[in-house]
Amino acid sequence: MILESFPVGPLQCNCTLLGDEEAHEAIVIDPGDNVSQIHRRLTGHGLKLKQILVTHAHIDHVGGALQLKRLTGAPILLNQNDLPLLEMMETQAGWLGVEPPEVAPPDEDLADGLIVGLSNYPAQVLHTPGHTQGSVCLHFPVLKLLVAGDTLFAGSIGRTDLPGGNYPQIIHSIQSRLLTLPDETRVITGHGPATILGDERRSNPFLRG
Repeated sequence: MILESFPVGPLQCNCTLLGDEEAHEAIVIDPGDNVSQIHRRLTGHGLKLKQILVTHAHIDHVGGALQLKRLTGAPILLNQNDLPLLEMMETQAGWLGVEPPEVAPPDEDLADGLIVGLSNYPAQVLHTPGHTQGSVCLHFPVLKLLVAGDTLFAGSIGRTDLPGGNYPQIIHSIQSRLLTLPDETRVITGHGPATILGDERRSNPFLRG
């Protein structure tokens, strides 16, 4: 197994590459930028990209998805509730003062309960609205791994003051969808360091009490 998570773009979004060396296949989660770097990692490992999974449609997570699709032929999966944000890419680029990336509607809805990923390393989609209305997390039971996008951070949670954000909703999503998972689950967050779910349950100030 190959598992790499590395920051891309000006907001340092964590892009995650999961590869199966035996099947020579991979998925990439949140290719927000630096697509040439992501593509070099795939080719360097000799992996064919099977899916491009986007946890939500903020520019720093989805900005490089279409370019990566054009390089690899892999389909893009994004939850349909974030299509309005995808259509706001020029506005989102204006927030950061950058040129808007080219985007397109996803090839498939990253719907709640969908099984995605690789044959040996499948993931279940958990719809966790609150940061955005289409935010999802990806739970890989075999790996005891959660890729949380911007729903949960080490010691914090995703912001809810942008279009589609809702504070009570994100708290409910975390409590009802994430805190039901085993404490030993490792969490790759959308920005910053990884964490352990049990640690967040015990010490995250947004979740205590």
